[in-house]
This record gives sequence, structure tokens and C-alpha cells, in this order.
Amino acid sequence: MEIVIASKNLHKIREIRSILKPQYPFDYLSLLDFPDYIPPEETGSTFEENAFIKATHAASALKRWVIADDSGLVVPALKDAPGVKSARYAGEKATDKENREKLIKTLDGLEESKRIGYYACAIALASPEGVQKQVMGYCEGSLLLTPRGSQGFGYDPIFLKYDYNKTFAEIDEETKNKISHRRKALDKLAPTLESLLVSN
Repeated sequence: MEIVIASKNLHKIREIRSILKPQYPFDYLSLLDFPDYIPPEETGSTFEENAFIKATHAASALKRWVIADDSGLVVPALKDAPGVKSARYAGEKATDKENREKLIKTLDGLEESKRIGYYACAIALASPEGVQKQVMGYCEGSLLLTPRGSQGFGYDPIFLKYDYNKTFAEIDEETKNKISHRRKALDKLAPTLESLLVSN
């Protein structure tokens, strides 16, 4: 059975695939396999709404089961920014580096005790008939003004994971995949994926 990961982000596709494949051996595709498919605009005001939009649109258009995620970094002291605009915080076509640099400049005006945040990940699992399961996962940490590490993506080089004293860009991929917000959300899909595996 095929499940489409509704993303063109290679980092995200790889992470979801590596977390799920060992336990749920479906054939995982991504939007890179469907170059003619045009994803919908992410018009939601929450991660959950955007995951729902992406999952239902792709599942209906591609006539397949779809896993869609919407995730980002939330900083309570900045009124929950970057939030749902994490990928375009510095502009619609902003790079990861540009987004990080804008956030660092904004954080620089905060006292250290307020430079805390969390990654949030909403995941929706949809069939062509609609969403079958929706879940959330979180991962807390503090934020640095100087990037560290060369792994990961997005805000990982400035996200210092609690209890590890390492940024997500310094933690190896295997460890990150055990503790990330995306992992915590995907774990909550387990019963639904299990039943899907049995029925197929």
C-alpha cells in the first residue's frame, strides 16, 4: 500500500520515512513523485488547520492515503511567532538562514530567561474520503543567538534541546528522530497505522 508524504522538503520526507518505515512498511511516496500536483495555499491560522488542508487536498487529488504535517517554532515571548509562518518568517521565499537571522535579531532584544520556545508539529492522516486522524507533538528548548552545528534544518542550529545541552543541528539524526516534535506526533498515529497495516 502506498502512503504519500505531502511535502517536497527532503529533510522532512527523510525524517518521516525513517521514523515510520521500520515499523510500518508501507510504500512511502512524496510530492516529488507527483510533479504535476499543485499543493493548496496554507491559509490556516494554526498548525492543525494547515495540516488538515494539505492532507485532504492531496488525498483527494492523488486518490491515495496521505500524511501531511505542518510544523514550526513557537516563541511565547514573541506572541508565539514565528509560528505558522516559520518557513516564511523573513519573507515568502526566505531561506532557512534568512529566517534564523531575522529571529536572532528579534531575540537579541529579549532577556535570556525569555528566549525559550518549542517546536510544534501537527500531522493529519487522510484517505481520499477525508481526514482519519489528526495529532500534535511538541519539543521544548531554549534559543541561542549564535547558531551551532551543521545537521538538521530550519531553526535547528539555534534550538537548544533541554536535557541535551546540544542544538538540534548538533544532535545526530538517529537521536533527533527519537526525541523530535515530529516523532512525538507520529507516535500518536501508531494505532491508526497499525490497523491500516492489518487491513491491507
